[in-house]
Amino acid sequence: MIPSYSSFRSAAAACAISLILLGSSVSAQDLDNGKKMYQICMACHGAEGHGNQVLNAPQIAGLDAVYLETQLKHFKEGIRGAHPDDHAGLQMRPMSMTLKDEETIKDVAAYVATLEPKMPEATLEGGDASKGQAAYAVCLACHGPDAGGNAALKSPSLRHQNDWYMLAQLKKFKSGVRGANPKDVGGMQMRPMSMTLVDEQAMKDVIAHIRSLAEK
Repeated sequence: MIPSYSSFRSAAAACAISLILLGSSVSAQDLDNGKKMYQICMACHGAEGHGNQVLNAPQIAGLDAVYLETQLKHFKEGIRGAHPDDHAGLQMRPMSMTLKDEETIKDVAAYVATLEPKMPEATLEGGDASKGQAAYAVCLACHGPDAGGNAALKSPSLRHQNDWYMLAQLKKFKSGVRGANPKDVGGMQMRPMSMTLVDEQAMKDVIAHIRSLAEK
């Protein structure tokens, strides 16, 4: 049966209300406390959240608050960053454990989401954006045609993500270092996607395409 126009209108209204409530939840967080608690993150991610490759710290500025909140919880609970081969994750996990409760995690995530991202410099060579465009087709459903992410699916924006970090994460997903914990729902969705990339060159190609989307 084809849904009626009124059904679509009701669904749209419900969606709008949900988004308003979500926005209210984020804005209700204590940004001052989030900024205060972010001090411990600054050593690696920088004052503006732009990251530091030397310290394996990616850019986090401007990422969706709900996504950040989820990842911080995952680190704290050992769902992410507990694999012995995840050296960067093992660095991050103790930091997440300094956030004493869920409210503090929400405050930090809300504060980081207010930081302005910047386009990071390219560090990878040899990626072919035109070849990567075809490979990106499997990423569209979650990360969107402009790589802007999807908050409802907790899929992060990739538009300002460091190329070296994306390559590292794709390798981790493919090898099972990340995304193999059954409690990591988003990671388990991402893992089979990473397996469609046959080798490092294919990963570099899709990353080059993502960067080309961000530069448009």
